[in-house]
Amino acid sequence: IRRSLRFVDRLVVGVASNLAKQPLFSIDERIALIKAALDDDPRIEVRSFKGLVVNFAKEAGAQIVLRGLRAVADFEYEYQMALMNRHLAPQLETMFMVPSLEVSYLSSSLVREVAKFGGDIDGLVHPAVAAALRAKYNTPSLPIGSTDPRPRQS
Repeated sequence: IRRSLRFVDRLVVGVASNLAKQPLFSIDERIALIKAALDDDPRIEVRSFKGLVVNFAKEAGAQIVLRGLRAVADFEYEYQMALMNRHLAPQLETMFMVPSLEVSYLSSSLVREVAKFGGDIDGLVHPAVAAALRAKYNTPSLPIGSTDPRPRQS
């Protein structure tokens, strides 16, 4: 998100409501976590939407949709989506950004899995997100080699 500010003066981050998925955090929680990670930068607005990205972009006054690509596996889906968006809204351009090397292997499902079992997620996500994941799973961060985040009962 911060890197994209080199290309745009104002950024609207759309948090999608996807009925096909059951996210760990609610829309409001996800928006709050994104805002916490961004330190209230006035150039960035975070809001939720339902439906098509092109409709959200039009409503937001966007001319560009920025999408992140983690790996080659993401490209085919994102490419198809970009072409469909071009069909639906020819005036809207799609730009792809690749991640930094430090986080290119990460996915939300991988981080959730590590957090669920009490693994160390510090440095993988913003501290506010790490705290929210630990609270959601009720698991403290464990030292490497530990296997069970729950205290033993006598």
